[in-house]
Formats: sequence, structure tokens, C-alpha cells
Amino acid sequence: MADNEKGAGNGPMKVDVGLVRQLAELLDTTQLTEIEVEDGDRRIRVARKAASNPANVHYTPAPPPAPAAATAVAALPTIEPAAAPTLANAVRSPMVGTAYLSAEPSAPPFVSVGKQVQAGDTLLIVEAMKVMNPITAPNAGTVKAIMVENGQPVEFDQPLVVVE
Repeated sequence: MADNEKGAGNGPMKVDVGLVRQLAELLDTTQLTEIEVEDGDRRIRVARKAASNPANVHYTPAPPPAPAAATAVAALPTIEPAAAPTLANAVRSPMVGTAYLSAEPSAPPFVSVGKQVQAGDTLLIVEAMKVMNPITAPNAGTVKAIMVENGQPVEFDQPLVVVE
């Protein structure tokens, strides 16, 4: 058998080299990696490997920091560990979804930092698969921090609100 013929049980298949070239050109113009044409018993598939060369990216090195900036950083006050909210008391997301701090865009938020809450009070809503799931306070206390923004995607077990 010749290189362009293949036994198919009912005679050799003639390869239309012109059609193969047209399909290859179509791959180039459309940036496709594969194309397949079927006409009765004849089927032609043309494929190429996708280019794996990354785009040329030029990085500009950052300028060295100014000496004055180093002294300014040293003069900044440090935050005491007690001032930062502890995540041990954080209410965590029970699911992946989108956090909403109010019932609707024009409504006030359910809670704010410094607000007293009772066990069972709604802190925020996590929407998952078009279902609004209220996230409630597990115990009474004061809202020390809100760890998410309105409309922010959240992950499972992500800290949402700190209530102490």
C-alpha cells in the first residue's frame, strides 16, 4: 500500500491532499488544535499540538527602597497581640458560597463591629446554589471583627465574623 492509501475492507482510501491542506490552513487561521470532517464513509481528522511556548513577558525590577522609608517603618507603632481579634472565637463558613452582610442591597447590615448580639442572631448570609443560608451567632457577645466584605466569595471553614 502507498503512504496515502489505507485498506478499509472495501478498497483503498484515496487521501485528498488538497482537503488536508485546507483543513490545516483552517487550523492556523482559527487557532484550533483539531478539526474533523466526515463525508459518508470518508473521515479526515487533522490535529496539531498546542503551542506550549509562554508569551514573552518582560519584568521590570522594582526600584530599591529609599533609605527614608526604612526609618519610617521602624517608627510605626506595633500592634499588641491582644488588640487583634482571635480567630478562636470566629464564626466560620459552613459552606462555599457568597457572603452578604445584609438581607438586600439597600438594607442595613445585620451586624457591625462593636454590636452586641444574642445567640441565634443572624450575622450574615451565605448564598450557595441560589439558596440563602443565614449564619447565626453561636453565643451571645460583642462583634469584634467582620472578616469578609459584602458580595465576597467565601470558602468552607473560612472565618467570617469574630464574636467574643
